[in-house]
Amino acid sequence: MAFSNPFVSEDYAITKEDILIIKELAVGPLMANCFICGCSKTKEAVVIDPGGDADRILLALADDKLKVKYIINTHGHFDHVSANGKMKDATSADILIHPLDAAMLESLSSNAAFFGISVENSPPCDQTIEEGDTVSFGDVTLSVIHTPGHTPGGISLYTNGVVFVGDTLFAGSIGRTDFPGGDFDTLKSSIQAKLFKMDDNVKVLSGHGPETSIGREKRYNPFVGQF
Repeated sequence: MAFSNPFVSEDYAITKEDILIIKELAVGPLMANCFICGCSKTKEAVVIDPGGDADRILLALADDKLKVKYIINTHGHFDHVSANGKMKDATSADILIHPLDAAMLESLSSNAAFFGISVENSPPCDQTIEEGDTVSFGDVTLSVIHTPGHTPGGISLYTNGVVFVGDTLFAGSIGRTDFPGGDFDTLKSSIQAKLFKMDDNVKVLSGHGPETSIGREKRYNPFVGQF
């Protein structure tokens, strides 16, 4: 992984045809991880969890001349979606979210105010996505996995040895379940029954903090690990 500055990293997840571009940016006041996924052949891309700093995200897209097809929210918390509006205005991309979290986009300002943070509400989603759906851009396809527990509509997105998990699973930890709609048993089941069924070498890209792997979290995660 090569770092261009302390807050932007760039990683190329290699497929058979070297088509998948992944860029990671820590954005917003809570430093949530925003991911840009692009197809190097067609230059189509998606932005996963634009939680702030829209100008930085747009600059990162421009660096590789990527055109955004979709804005995907892994869940509806403000620190992962608060740049939805600016990104949509700049790119005309559709906003995608699970139907169980869609209503959260309309209450971002009040939820953020609880933390002393000011954000604008998101535009409503253009499409909802659920378990078993796929999202394609260029020659890349993301598979949607419903992983509730942190929020009712939390999702993960899998492609070719990489899974984007939002705030479901972290390196050595899991998402909080003390917010409205959170449930520890549901989150534990999402991780163990779905994510942990993946190969151990699958790279886990979380909504906060460093990357990890399925195998590492199976063995060492103190909350859900299968010791």
